[in-house]
Amino acid sequence: MAEDDIYTKDGTTDFKNKPAIKKQTGTWKACPYILGNECCERLAYYGINTNLVNYLKFQLNQRNVEAVNNVTNWSGTCYVTPLLGAFMADAYLGRYWTIACFSIIYVFVRNDNFDIITPSIGGLKPHCDGKNGCHPTGLQTAVFFIGLYLIALGTGGIKPCVSSFGADQFDDSDEGEKKKKSSFFNWFYFSINIGALVASSVLVWIQTNVGWGWGFGIPAAAMAIAVMSFFTGTRLYRNQKPGGSPLTRICQVLIASFRKFQVQVPNDKSLLYETVDEVSAVKGSRKLDHTEQLR
Repeated sequence: MAEDDIYTKDGTTDFKNKPAIKKQTGTWKACPYILGNECCERLAYYGINTNLVNYLKFQLNQRNVEAVNNVTNWSGTCYVTPLLGAFMADAYLGRYWTIACFSIIYVFVRNDNFDIITPSIGGLKPHCDGKNGCHPTGLQTAVFFIGLYLIALGTGGIKPCVSSFGADQFDDSDEGEKKKKSSFFNWFYFSINIGALVASSVLVWIQTNVGWGWGFGIPAAAMAIAVMSFFTGTRLYRNQKPGGSPLTRICQVLIASFRKFQVQVPNDKSLLYETVDEVSAVKGSRKLDHTEQLR
């Protein structure tokens, strides 16, 4: 094999920050650990979200409207925090370290909240009796919501990075690997749906019929497995280097588009202002192919 064919050509590196070796990293060798992480993380997330209204009503003694409003606010936060996670990954940490750091936040919060360890530390579990329901104190409610929103922060660092991190395991300059990437995304969404299905059926039944401790303990264990799965594949991953703030580049494109909207685009793409190298001039990014779209 020629020396040029030993390493990937998309700028990815291994866990030692050296050029990634094709035969030893990436592709389907690395993907099972990423898919396992995503499946368990989605099971943990939907294990909270699916039955959270009932938890707030019966354990925190909230009215139905108040409980639904709190769940809606929390769900909305879970879909806003990925903006922060994506920015941190692209600009500073890279996808691997963003997933790793936010997963650790996620798993520690899961194990310190939701009826699992909290009963043993300062009576943080609300007192419940068979007739009048539960009677949480202000401190107990505050600790619960702090943990809940830390979980939103954790999922915000995982959600935007896992799919693109999986795509990083396939070199687009290699036609064979490029074809395998579409198969990865099929398995990726299959993993999401498996996690959501188990959470919405099995875990909801356990929470309702067995107890909240088991109902939230199983997702916490699943999240711990997700973290272990992710770290197990560290030596096999291909990593893209962070390329600085994407917001800066977006602003540059908008300003350049406004200033040059009357410029005629040449038919010959060789006349376009392009870098002569095969890789992008932006550190950590791929060079895009020329297309006729968005002229």
